[in-house]
Amino acid sequence: MRLDVTGLAVRRGTEMIFEGIGFSLVAGEGLLVTGPNGAGKSTLLRAIAGFLRPVSGTVILTGAGEETDPAAHCHFLGPVNAMKPALSVRENLAFWRGLGGTPDLTPADALEKVELAHLLDLPFSYLSTGQRRRVAIARLFVTRRPLWLVDEPTSGLDTQSEAVFARLLADHLAGGGMAIAATHLPIPVAGMKSLRFSRGAPS
Repeated sequence: MRLDVTGLAVRRGTEMIFEGIGFSLVAGEGLLVTGPNGAGKSTLLRAIAGFLRPVSGTVILTGAGEETDPAAHCHFLGPVNAMKPALSVRENLAFWRGLGGTPDLTPADALEKVELAHLLDLPFSYLSTGQRRRVAIARLFVTRRPLWLVDEPTSGLDTQSEAVFARLLADHLAGGGMAIAATHLPIPVAGMKSLRFSRGAPS
């Protein structure tokens, strides 16, 4: 499996957010995207996920079957947790499990991954900020998708939970997955590539 991003450029209105972005990842590789707010980190993830149409360039995934659109094979975890407050944790994760893709872990088993199994039947609205983020991370495990696109994944987490996420990310890569993480905070996973944005000039 391989992800190739070539000559990618995205414009917002009349402003060019970035241009000339190119990189490749193969199975087992990850990329950390860093830089100041507004430089284009989140925009890059959204373009790869298919939420934004680039002005130019291509994003192609090969080796994952006939479908070459990464959107068909990716999890997108944005800054917003995308959970309904009135539903229980189990109900929220069951919704995401049934939405599409190949079902993987049950909600209970996914919560075990993020060390929150005891909260399975609580309403999502009852959880703390860090617990909500960890439930959102558990969503990565209820369906099987090889490419993780994660935007500030450790926002709101304490030091112990940050370490749990880093371990889960390392395990995903070790299992042949790929990941692109836009972050202000370090994610200590050995061997990840890096792409730094400064305003208007990724490097």
